[in-house]
Amino acid sequence: MTIPLSDSARKLVDGANPAVLATVNPDGSPQTSVVWVGRDGDDLLISTQAGRRKDNNLRRDPRASLTVIAKDSPDEYVEIRGTATVTEDTGRAVAKALAEVYGGEGAGDEFVELPPENIRTVVRITPQRLTGSAAN
Repeated sequence: MTIPLSDSARKLVDGANPAVLATVNPDGSPQTSVVWVGRDGDDLLISTQAGRRKDNNLRRDPRASLTVIAKDSPDEYVEIRGTATVTEDTGRAVAKALAEVYGGEGAGDEFVELPPENIRTVVRITPQRLTGSAAN
């Protein structure tokens, strides 16, 4: 069942805070990656390169957990569990937008200038459960 993000969870996601994405490896073990995260409504957006472990894991098993931690107050965090879909990042728009949120204006230019064989993908996580101090 899809659930909405709380206002405090939205604030954390929108605040260019560090996030850790957890996926499931083929052998069932966890795999984590530090990622940049954005939002489309209540869905979470992450950009990655096609073929990376997180990309492959989520294509095979869409279960995901994303923990976002307030950079100025580590006791403030939210864990968002849900299911993910992976699609191509057309024009590398999500990669560029996230780079500019986290790195400032112009930081996304490097993604636009990548050679065409470097395919970027968008991981879209639809929330199903929230936990943590910013869950409510």
